[in-house]
Amino acid sequence: MRNKRPIPLKAKPKFAIVVDGETEFWYFQMLKRNEKLIKVDIKPEIPQRKKLSDLYSKVIELANSYDKVYWIIDLDVILSESLQAKKGQQKAIDIFLEYKRIIENKYKNVIVIINQPCIEFWFLIHFKYTAQQFSNCDGAGKQLKKHIPDYAKSEKFFTKQDNDIYLKLKFHIAKALSNSKKLPLFNKANPSRGLSEMSKLFEDIGINKE
Repeated sequence: MRNKRPIPLKAKPKFAIVVDGETEFWYFQMLKRNEKLIKVDIKPEIPQRKKLSDLYSKVIELANSYDKVYWIIDLDVILSESLQAKKGQQKAIDIFLEYKRIIENKYKNVIVIINQPCIEFWFLIHFKYTAQQFSNCDGAGKQLKKHIPDYAKSEKFFTKQDNDIYLKLKFHIAKALSNSKKLPLFNKANPSRGLSEMSKLFEDIGINKE
């Protein structure tokens, strides 16, 4: 009788998630902690230097060693910097859109995901559909507190054992995914309109609970 050869275990695809803020970093850490059955290995990355050019460089660097790289962008800071640009100075939004164009043309394993104004908008659409225009993240945060009154941008709040930010939102994930897909796509002519493209990431990692 022939000995059966062991079937080699297939390695999980490796996905890097590049963020520029601690709230996003904590959130994805909690996703990883709670979704143990997802069929990919995700690694949140928060570069020490958070200039737009540094984030772009980090994304391109990681593209060489990960199956997929997701660049999560909060647009409020970029739009604010664009308004403050001096005459003749290239606006941050134009620099970002050029990076986005290069990525889409040359790096097929990199996905740019926009939240406008910030990730709190993604949290907010777990509870209701809205395309409201927020001038900054504080506005979205105030709306979010109507649903999570004790919401705080702190590591203690985001990572609390058995009551972390991901668990607080998990019950509403189907609504969030549906609302994300209903929102208009990013439009340079109206960049301040509320939107979240997070459903792209959740579908790719196998969390699609509609």
